[in-house]
Amino acid sequence: MALAMARASRVGAIPARARDRREVRPRGRAIARAADADEPEWKRRQREQDAQISAEERAVRERVRERMAPIVSGETDVDADAHAKDGMASSSARREELSRKIAAATTALERGLVERETETRLLLLAACCGEHLLLLGPPGTAKSELGRRLSALCEGGQFFERLLTRFSVPEELFGPLSMKGLENDEYVRKIDGYLPSANVAFVDEIFKANSAILNSLLTILNERLFDNGSERVDVPLLCLVGASNELPESEELDALYDRFLLRSSVEQVSAGGLGKLLSLGGEAAIGSKANDHGGVSTSDTRLKPEDFANIRYEAAAETEVPTNVIELITDLRTFLQDKCEPPVYVSDRRLLKAVQMLRVAAYTNNRDEVSEFDTLLLVNVLWQRPNEAMMIKDWILERLAQDRGTKQVQYLLAGLFGRACRADGDAEECARLLSEAKNLRGVLTAQLNSLRGAQGGSLPALREHLWLSPADASRAAQTLGPMFSKVSKSLEKLLEDVLTLEVALERDTEPHILALLMPDYWAAFIREGPIAEVQPLGVSNATSAAP
Repeated sequence: MALAMARASRVGAIPARARDRREVRPRGRAIARAADADEPEWKRRQREQDAQISAEERAVRERVRERMAPIVSGETDVDADAHAKDGMASSSARREELSRKIAAATTALERGLVERETETRLLLLAACCGEHLLLLGPPGTAKSELGRRLSALCEGGQFFERLLTRFSVPEELFGPLSMKGLENDEYVRKIDGYLPSANVAFVDEIFKANSAILNSLLTILNERLFDNGSERVDVPLLCLVGASNELPESEELDALYDRFLLRSSVEQVSAGGLGKLLSLGGEAAIGSKANDHGGVSTSDTRLKPEDFANIRYEAAAETEVPTNVIELITDLRTFLQDKCEPPVYVSDRRLLKAVQMLRVAAYTNNRDEVSEFDTLLLVNVLWQRPNEAMMIKDWILERLAQDRGTKQVQYLLAGLFGRACRADGDAEECARLLSEAKNLRGVLTAQLNSLRGAQGGSLPALREHLWLSPADASRAAQTLGPMFSKVSKSLEKLLEDVLTLEVALERDTEPHILALLMPDYWAAFIREGPIAEVQPLGVSNATSAAP
């Protein structure tokens, strides 16, 4: 009874105006329900349609956020990765093992050498490509030591070494004439232990070769064949390292010069590295024992000659060269031959071999596609004079720092958007559009992965590259890092737009909702599209909502 009286007293304490409002509320709800009942049908349908549009827009954006997160954070793009892994597990495992061996071999080659990181990598890359390396520089810069160390890595391989002079005779390189053969009227040589039977060779003062030597030497370098009397013999040569103090002076040596795909100018150890050189001890200081070759031969680093040979064939079969890399190489050749003074001539053969070298670089880095970063290796391929190397490097870095094709991707995406708006539910056309959108997403994802770490200046794609020395990779990363940070943001925005279109196609989203999701592309489509195609899209929803 007391509780009931208290409640009554509280009710009585409420001001009369407040009680009036409380009494009016039920009446207001009734009026609202009456108004809803009197609402025109077209307005109700419009409100329901707006709610459906908002729900669809939220669903698409939420799905895009879910797909964006792992890509931007550097995790695997699940859809693309699942497709790429089909049937490729064994190939990837083989390449990973090869990459591990090459890294171990590089470390072994560098042991006891100071400031020769670039040369050791070029030497090993030349062997993997079946090409030859030219080292230009003064005496006493470890040029011959590099050749001997490579032979130690080649299991069961024979090493040949010779110093040429202007008076060198063919017997010094190709072996003496067979006396027994002469008795039988046969002009043959005893080639065992000479260049035609070697797997790895080092020829010092290579440009002292005279005309008596030159023709046979060119055939060995390019075709791996030697004419021994009436018989043409296969030469097992894996790589020849040529050394010289100077560039060739006569035109007859130009063909020999062009046979060396990889070239490096070897300088004396810098003042900063001289202390490390002088503090070397053991065999690194006094030289290795006979037939030891610096102690670089271990079971983890040795490769058979056929292993080296197989690398280039597998690389040719399993790697692709994307259009942007081909365009870069083409533009670089045009720059060197048409815009440089004096022009830098690049033969078709050299360019073709350079592309094959880039395939090997990508394959040994466990990739299916040549990267633009691989083209930094062209610095040691395309120059004719050592001072041109820096010019080539600057051109490549400047090219890499450009917008990386974002304008082309925007153009392609705008085209896909317009076709999606005109598809009008056509199942076949929508399937084609979805496939193209996924391909575009794959391109952008690969670009973002290549720029991974740009914000921190690390660029793992450069610093973890097997064939770029730590010093070269660090300098390139410092140059490209700031620019790549800006490019990464543009690529992320483009990726979001591509994913939006991809999800919308999967959900069969209407064009008027696409207009809300991608307003910039819709505005361009309305502005540039033919009026006969644009007008129905712009008014169809309004007419369907009219009473």
